Amino acid sequence: MPHEPALAPAVRSEAAAPYAATGVPSPPPEAPLARVARAGTAALEDHELLGLLGVDVDAATLAAAGGLRGLLDDPDDLLRTVLLPAGDRARVHAFHELHARWMQARLRRDGALTSPAHTRRYLEARLRGRRNEVFVAVFLDNRHQPIAYEELFQGTVDGATVHPRVVVRRALMHNAAALVVAHGHPSGVAEPSLSDRAITRRLAEALALVDVRLIDHFVVGDGEVVSFAERGLL
Repeated sequence: MPHEPALAPAVRSEAAAPYAATGVPSPPPEAPLARVARAGTAALEDHELLGLLGVDVDAATLAAAGGLRGLLDDPDDLLRTVLLPAGDRARVHAFHELHARWMQARLRRDGALTSPAHTRRYLEARLRGRRNEVFVAVFLDNRHQPIAYEELFQGTVDGATVHPRVVVRRALMHNAAALVVAHGHPSGVAEPSLSDRAITRRLAEALALVDVRLIDHFVVGDGEVVSFAERGLL
């Protein structure tokens, strides 16, 4: 049976390591800042981007923390608490907050909230990854321009107690003409529950008594955001 001819040692060496075979030293790895100058931040790995923010984490540690998404979703999780010192976790929190504020500024710049798509990404950035249920409201003026964002209620992973009278009081305090509410499902499943539907009806009825319109209720899950308005539930 014919055999392929064996490579000579010199040929094998050149095929495996051309720089070493020719006596030319391998070029040093390009520094992150140099790659940014040459090709932009898209040329960096996730852990290198975090390094530019002052978060000292290598690729293996980031992978153990669930990747970039896992780290940003929940910097205070026990695993990540062990892996990252307090200062680095604070920087991750600061980055997450800056991103949320940027999206809120875009809401104001983009104008009136005329469809569920205007608020979906902002609310997802605010609520996804929270370990407990949080119920929030975005208060709007009579042109549906955002006035304020508030976290009104916090609960356990099983649910949050929502008091319509508190929502009505905050709407009147902001002199709001309308509002959008939202809450997260820590389970990751965005499908509205029976209690979600019940509290939405109670809120809409209570707000209508003071001439404030409930425009939508979003349920934020893991990778999915359900709009009551889009579902015809409001």
